[in-house]
Amino acid sequence: MKLQPLTIPNNQSIANPADTPRVCCLYRVSTKRQSEEADIPMQRIECHEFCKAQKWQIVAEFSENGVSRFKVSANKRDDILEIKQMAQDKAFDKLLVFKFDRLGRIESETPFVVEWFINHGIEVWSKVEGQQRIETHADKLVNYIRFWQAASESINTSVRVKTRCKQLAASRQFTGGTQPIGYKLVDTGLVNSK
Repeated sequence: MKLQPLTIPNNQSIANPADTPRVCCLYRVSTKRQSEEADIPMQRIECHEFCKAQKWQIVAEFSENGVSRFKVSANKRDDILEIKQMAQDKAFDKLLVFKFDRLGRIESETPFVVEWFINHGIEVWSKVEGQQRIETHADKLVNYIRFWQAASESINTSVRVKTRCKQLAASRQFTGGTQPIGYKLVDTGLVNSK
């Protein structure tokens, strides 16, 4: 989903608009629940403040809501494809995310997405982690390790969630979704978020 870019009134904070780096921001959450809990607005505010401090101008913003980037390849993500086209058209100079794992969590793919942007003249930045470079072998290793770690976090989160759902089901607590056939909901006095 494309967001309306922020416009800076009368270019007050920009001394020379022609020399101002142009930024494309990407915000992402994995679940619809996260998008409902104001995670996208938090990322957007942080990126806007970062751009203002750097005197960068946001020219485009994209928001991906509720689709796991651990499971969905970048070549199936419309926003990434559109951002890549904009990069080829030289429509911006820097790609900014709140954290690098917002680009994706597939360790065999996401480091190469970052490298693709850098090889096309786009600096890739995270508000939290700074600029990702690939100038040296060590830079490339850090780039790979970063997304390997992000993939590991996704796996660990999945294990924790599945384990907790099994525990809740074993204790006959409702875990959400539709009521199973042959069961009825009974008020036990226990209340969870579902």
